[in-house]
Amino acid sequence: MTRTDIAEAWAQHCAEGWPRFSSPHEGQLMTLDTVISGCAVFYLDTPEGLDEQRIGILKDCIDDLDDLTSELDGDSQTYFLRLRQLGERLLATAIRP
Repeated sequence: MTRTDIAEAWAQHCAEGWPRFSSPHEGQLMTLDTVISGCAVFYLDTPEGLDEQRIGILKDCIDDLDDLTSELDGDSQTYFLRLRQLGERLLATAIRP
């Protein structure tokens, strides 16, 4: 996974507007979006990449998304699955041989 891959995934995510949906977990989903987005910006702005703390946070966010996205449908599910994929791509940059 390269910086270009992350930059493209980030640009695609930014191009999509916040989905319209109703869920008791909307606040939590918004927080997950904010945190993963923050990790993407940090990664793209920092030559060293992600630190251990952000790696742990990303793992937790992906686990939370796994728990919450199954109950969503349509555009909202697509949005959060794409967010999850962005998180996975960020984690892939942290895997060192």
